Amino acid sequence: MDISTPSVNASEIGEDIKQTWTFLQPTAKDGDEIFNLIADCPPLDTNSSYCNFLQSTHFHKTCVIARCNGQIAGFISGYKKPDEPSTLFVWQVAVSHQYRGHGLAFNMLQELITRDELHPITAIETTITEDNRASWALFRKLDARHGEHGEVSTFLDEDIHFKGKHDTEFLYRIPLTHTQQKGK
Repeated sequence: MDISTPSVNASEIGEDIKQTWTFLQPTAKDGDEIFNLIADCPPLDTNSSYCNFLQSTHFHKTCVIARCNGQIAGFISGYKKPDEPSTLFVWQVAVSHQYRGHGLAFNMLQELITRDELHPITAIETTITEDNRASWALFRKLDARHGEHGEVSTFLDEDIHFKGKHDTEFLYRIPLTHTQQKGK
């Protein structure tokens, strides 16, 4: 492993999981696997593989990849908002079918927001379509963990912005009231 690539091992993500998970910053070598994972995770929008390579290189500090026994298990892409660098925008959360239902997405999100290099992130934003129950559950859990001060608003409207070609994207903004940095 490249020593510049930080990782965290968590031996128990869910009570019924006895595998070792490794959370890493992605690298260019992960781009194709990330593309394939997202393509296998509807209703996520599939971007170009080039986009996933950019996420793995230019935005590696604000993304996390999860591996189990060397196999890709999950991925979160995000970035600091250019005009509001204390806000982390979470673009996509993908978990492989075989690893769903064990809290992996939440643990990847926790790993991401507690990274020293992202200090101080004071809020998380994401957009979610109305029917994406898994994403609503994930971000409501994060909101509950941080005091239930989140706010939901329309970000991109199905008719006004997408001209009927995509469902409305709702912006969920969650203030982080008690992020803890590792080792503290």
